[in-house]
Amino acid sequence: MSQAVAVVTDSTAYLDPEETERLGIIVIPLQVVIGGRTLDDVAQIDAEGVATALREWSPVSTSRPAPQRFADAYELAAARGATSVVSVHLSGAMSGTVESARIAAEDALIPVTIVDSRSLAMGLGFPVLAAAEAARSGGDRTEVAQAARACADASQSFFYVDTLEHLRRGGRIGAAANLLGSALAIKPLLHITQGTIAPLEKVRTANRAIARLEDLAVRAAGDGPVDVAVHHLMASGRAGLLADHLSKRIPNVARLLIVEVGAVVGVHVGPGMLGVTVTPARPQSV
Repeated sequence: MSQAVAVVTDSTAYLDPEETERLGIIVIPLQVVIGGRTLDDVAQIDAEGVATALREWSPVSTSRPAPQRFADAYELAAARGATSVVSVHLSGAMSGTVESARIAAEDALIPVTIVDSRSLAMGLGFPVLAAAEAARSGGDRTEVAQAARACADASQSFFYVDTLEHLRRGGRIGAAANLLGSALAIKPLLHITQGTIAPLEKVRTANRAIARLEDLAVRAAGDGPVDVAVHHLMASGRAGLLADHLSKRIPNVARLLIVEVGAVVGVHVGPGMLGVTVTPARPQSV
């Protein structure tokens, strides 16, 4: 039996492919442009590929999907029997992806509600999963969109980068912040606020920065049941250690994921990035 409300997202959610298939989520890839070659995020280039390009200082940029890709996704949803779509995407303040989705939605065969998560990675992924669970439970388009928005509003994301240079080059953070972060080898901690990446704290060493990241995640979790995602780029050892610490310090973890970000996010954060997203736990469907 087909699902009445289809959920569409983009590749920067970095969801497990098995989970997207189980929940029927349609994923539209963003693109990475390296030396004039345009490659689909995840499918055609992975984290290691973009990390290599960054280390070699190759010209690297990212590109939003064309509206036609969203139009095709909405048509696919209709062909599968959906009567409406909820399309949940990375922050419109960071990318034009959500605008491409809006353009395609105007001429879609079925009604489409666009949700700007005002985040990325699992700050987007958790709201997408919340929407998909609501759809599987029989929610209508309004209820499914509200599930995504409520999860996005309740989520908090913090991250550490070895250098702000990649964010500065990609235009995701101001040059002044870059200079502050570079002074005296200070290691920057950042967060996502109002849909944008902003400096949060400056710490003297990488070890202290990661310890502070852990503290921020524990404080954000509080005492209630939470889902937690630890993100990284080419830093699996650090990510595993951080996840282990969080599992012991957060009293009520319902779900703890370790997620390596893909090429599109990797372009802007660079190798060594470590991040945490915390959101109130949601019921799991079977």
